[in-house]
Amino acid sequence: MHVSIDDFEMPNEEQVHLAAESFRLLGDPTRIKVLWALLQGESSVACLAELAGVAPTAVSQHLAKLRLAGLVRGRREGTFVYYSAANHHVKSLLNQALFHADHVDRGLVDENTST
Repeated sequence: MHVSIDDFEMPNEEQVHLAAESFRLLGDPTRIKVLWALLQGESSVACLAELAGVAPTAVSQHLAKLRLAGLVRGRREGTFVYYSAANHHVKSLLNQALFHADHVDRGLVDENTST
């Protein structure tokens, strides 16, 4: 069936693994909040903790995981580290997830359509 589709190609195992890992990391509400804040601009752990409504130590742990996954990056300035979203792909990924969530919440997702 799929062999008859022009240019059909399954993603390779590494792509699938990395994509699944990104989705797994985005499965935490605090990480979504932290990433959303970082998409607005560079920020410190203390500021992110205040915005997300959690302790700075929790934000630090989340940032460490997000950094290892390549979703955020840190910039050291003296004794402070300022974090930002890794690239524009993170913004697209988060925007799509939130857009979909909004549509599900409002009952706008129909099983028979692709919107």
